[in-house]
Amino acid sequence: MVPSRAMPSRAVRIERRARTLPIMLSSLGIVLPAYNEEARLGPALDELFAYLCSAPPGDLPELVSVLVVDDGSADGTAALVRARPEFAADKTASSRRDCPWLGLLTLPHGGKGSAVRAGMLAAEGDALVFADADMATPPDQLVKLVRALETADVALGSRIQPDGSDMRVTQPRFRRLVGRLFRFAAQLWATGPVKDTQCGFKGFRRAAARDLFSRLRITSIAFDVDLIYLARRRGYRIAIVPIAWADRRGSRMHTRPRLALRVAWDLVRIRFAHRDLKRVTKQSTEGSEGVGQPARIEPGRPPAGPGKGASRQ
Repeated sequence: MVPSRAMPSRAVRIERRARTLPIMLSSLGIVLPAYNEEARLGPALDELFAYLCSAPPGDLPELVSVLVVDDGSADGTAALVRARPEFAADKTASSRRDCPWLGLLTLPHGGKGSAVRAGMLAAEGDALVFADADMATPPDQLVKLVRALETADVALGSRIQPDGSDMRVTQPRFRRLVGRLFRFAAQLWATGPVKDTQCGFKGFRRAAARDLFSRLRITSIAFDVDLIYLARRRGYRIAIVPIAWADRRGSRMHTRPRLALRVAWDLVRIRFAHRDLKRVTKQSTEGSEGVGQPARIEPGRPPAGPGKGASRQ
């Protein structure tokens, strides 16, 4: 039986034009979930830090940090991060935009959703972004999310372009078919007008991130749908941001009957898991750090930490 509480209608806007970065977003935290990514993570971090250290002034906040979340990898993912010149276990190093800090959070294996949740609750910054560890979305797209967060609480990267073209056309045919079925069910049940739920490039203002990720219940590959559903139910301002993207082969996700059944069950239970959820009482969620007056978050479960077994380095 479908819960009686109706989904609040939320306008979702498409971000088309960047504006000057305001002072209120003075820091940026980037979270990279990684599971057995030793082969791909090194080149991805090279690409990321090359951009961060050379980005034009004003494109990004002055303080930037990167947190890799090792989701119980069995390979040398964690060792690779520790060996990087940017790595600083206690964050005593500078975290200026031209000298970003790299940290590591190690967890028992729990899946991408668990890794992203732990990272977003542990990361620091006025704006928090999570991205795929293979840099399928080029680092220069960060500025689009950051600028969208000037006026939005949540910025969702989208591989669907303003002209309607879809960058996912480069994916294998079977994966595209499965993706269409998943998106249809997700839109019908939870995400409404958000067409690209699974893009691994999403940004949040700090208060919104703490609120949403502390309430996240789904940790399978459907966790993005849970996030979007939560953001809509809580009444956050959502921006859809078209981004560049390239299909990087070597994904850890393989479509199997058992996975399909879990994802289907997770989709069904999203609305039931949050049936008593209340809305944010004001539009802004950052108080004096954001647009408008301070917002009051109605009482809810306090933000969770990185979780049992986590190790911050």
